[in-house]
Amino acid sequence: MAVVLLTGFDPFDGADRNPSADAVNAVAAAYDGPHELVVATLPVAFEASAHRLRTLIAAHSPDVVIATGLAAGSSRVAIERIGVNLIDARIPDNDGEQPVDAPSEAGGPAARFSTLPVKRLLQVLTAEGLPAQLSLSAGTYVCNHVLYTAVGAVRPDARAGFVHLPWSTTTVPAGGLHLADTQLARALRLIVDHALDAESTEAGGSIW
Repeated sequence: MAVVLLTGFDPFDGADRNPSADAVNAVAAAYDGPHELVVATLPVAFEASAHRLRTLIAAHSPDVVIATGLAAGSSRVAIERIGVNLIDARIPDNDGEQPVDAPSEAGGPAARFSTLPVKRLLQVLTAEGLPAQLSLSAGTYVCNHVLYTAVGAVRPDARAGFVHLPWSTTTVPAGGLHLADTQLARALRLIVDHALDAESTEAGGSIW
């Protein structure tokens, strides 16, 4: 039995809810799979999120870490491929901090790649009719910071990565792009179920 750590985020930037936390909680409430599923909601704050994530990893020694967050303005589930060692905050985090051109980890490598089977997960989601894509940028806000931190904090034989979710139907601001709450929960459940699959060998890169 594998241990899977699945995380979402608190609301931020004036929102009442964060669809990532909603989707994580929906998966947890209905979970009947073979793994030990550990769920948590992270603060939208650079220092506090990294501390909370490292504490969870140390306590549970997960075989897989799947962190999730909101990508406002998107209509697809985005499976992130890479986290960069850069914080460049457009807005303050929930603790009021707004680092500019700072490292996520002083002295760390320039980037860390997700160790989830990203191409395989894309195949699974698209086969289920869920709008999904691979992404080469998790931004430079707390989501990217958590991805970079997670990949560096897990055991060498464990997997870690990040998934960006659109707004949900019940959280989206008027006129915004979104997916149904059930679609977001279904996507996360599939990612949990297939996070330990072998990676696909099919080409999936861009030509620009």
